[in-house]
Amino acid sequence: MSAADFRKLYERLRRTARPAAHDGAGGDAHGGRRGALRHLTPARVAAAAAEVRLGRTVSLAAPIETRPGPDNPEPARHRMTGPAPGEARAGGVHFAVDRFAMNVHGDADSHLDALSHVLYDGELYGGVPAGDATAAAVRSLSLDLVREGVVGRGVLLDVPRLRGVPWLEPGDHVTAQDLTAAEAAQGVRVGPGDLLLVRVGHRRRRGQLGAWEAARARAGLHPRALPFLAEREVAVLGGDGNNDTAPSAVAGVAFPVHVLAVQAMGVHLMDYLQFEELAEACAQAGRWSFLCVVAPLRLPGATGCPVNPLAVL
Repeated sequence: MSAADFRKLYERLRRTARPAAHDGAGGDAHGGRRGALRHLTPARVAAAAAEVRLGRTVSLAAPIETRPGPDNPEPARHRMTGPAPGEARAGGVHFAVDRFAMNVHGDADSHLDALSHVLYDGELYGGVPAGDATAAAVRSLSLDLVREGVVGRGVLLDVPRLRGVPWLEPGDHVTAQDLTAAEAAQGVRVGPGDLLLVRVGHRRRRGQLGAWEAARARAGLHPRALPFLAEREVAVLGGDGNNDTAPSAVAGVAFPVHVLAVQAMGVHLMDYLQFEELAEACAQAGRWSFLCVVAPLRLPGATGCPVNPLAVL
């Protein structure tokens, strides 16, 4: 995709996304800048509860990793800070305690991207000046926008299943045609306010062949697939990879899907989720929609956080 064609697509999707100043219901402290979450209305949240029929819950997160690898050179750090020597065998009450730190936006751990995560041409989503994001914190569009959680109808589109392969190879693209074909094959349709989950098989490939430098080569969505999200009024996009293909399909733009989804359209992203158990559960149940519950951490001023979404079938 040429840089000029990407720019045209960017401007088109930016125009179709409602200006941030008019998002949401009634001017909260963030100016109502909820982005595509405006499609997830209370009525649609209530309707999503009807997706629960089996009472089965499935985690969509991978275990957080603490060992370095080709795709995770800065793994999370987790260490026990207690009990102190001798306390474990001493009388009375003592506690086992620990400390945790991580690079949220890496290429291995499941995480959510806030609308403050992507800066493009000096702006955040909705024309918010890039100066709102500093090395200390972000003043606008932070993770605090989803402090009440995200609950709605989740839809899994399994592209490797559609193509008859276990996974898409690094560098391969998911197209809009793939998404509509997967809908037809699975008997489901993505609609307004849905949490769209797109499986490329990244986790399965990694589990069977081992980790690789995913920053250089990974499967993901083609930028031209993003109008599908706009037309269907998708609230959230999640993938078992980075959502972006590498190498990039656009010269000079390293993460075009992040730019289009987060910065142009105001769509929260979830990267590096785990869909293998969910895909099996959906196939067994014969349906590919479910209640999806996302409970981000309460980290005011943050650009994202580790996340453990739950599918409830």
